[in-house]
Amino acid sequence: MRKITLWLVLLAFTCLTAHAEDPITQATAQRMKANFFAFDNGVGQDTWTPEQQAKTLGKLGYAGIGYSGSGNLDERLKAFENQELKVFNLYIGCRLNNEVPFVEEAREAIKRLKGTNVPLWLYVIGKLENDDKAVEAVREIADLAAASDIKVALYPHFGFYIADLDDGLRILRKVNRDNVGLTFNLCHELRAGNEARFNDLLEAAAPHLMFVSINGADHEGDWDKLIQPLGHGTFELKPLLRKIVSIGYKGPIGLQCYAVPGDTLGNLEHNIAQWNTIVDELAGKKP
Repeated sequence: MRKITLWLVLLAFTCLTAHAEDPITQATAQRMKANFFAFDNGVGQDTWTPEQQAKTLGKLGYAGIGYSGSGNLDERLKAFENQELKVFNLYIGCRLNNEVPFVEEAREAIKRLKGTNVPLWLYVIGKLENDDKAVEAVREIADLAAASDIKVALYPHFGFYIADLDDGLRILRKVNRDNVGLTFNLCHELRAGNEARFNDLLEAAAPHLMFVSINGADHEGDWDKLIQPLGHGTFELKPLLRKIVSIGYKGPIGLQCYAVPGDTLGNLEHNIAQWNTIVDELAGKKP
């Protein structure tokens, strides 16, 4: 009986392992490549013109960009429209204290984004005694965004009030707005020490997941270790990406580039080549 039980356990493990290594479909691979964008912090932020950013990303094969702040927004949107690329989101802050939430930046951005379908990528920063003011502020922003047909994706950032997916899920559930979703940020979840819980966190976030951000990384360390070019670092991306596919996620995947040293164009060329290789390998293609 013990031999039969052991055999059944081994068989189940073998089946699970084989299933985990099944190639993704070609349609999934194509979708992943067609929805891969770069953060503007890796595309000449504050030094390249929007036209230069759009032309470079289009030439290299990126699907578009995620922008920070609402400055020069009309020019940015037009430049990417001209190249038939997308502005995937706009990274905007909501600053809180125990008196009055400061949401003016988000309020102004929403007015300018009306009719664009560009979501807010909302980080929430501040020191609070409880969630009440955070929930109030996110609800206000969400309601303003809904009136302009805009969605809001909470952006967990280590050290901020919404620091990781646990915080994001808690606030999202309290806010209870249909146009509010979540982001999985690899570097911030690693910094929060959540690597062992990635599968559980992703499954809990799956119904609300709007964006995923990735980069090369080690398993721990400071930002120079947690944000590296793709293909660098000891963290293996492919199992994470398999999990993201397995929970039914079909949305954009962004490349985090904060403070990555080196030549901007060279980094972009390297990262898109690495991304295509990773996706091809997930689809079962030999390198």
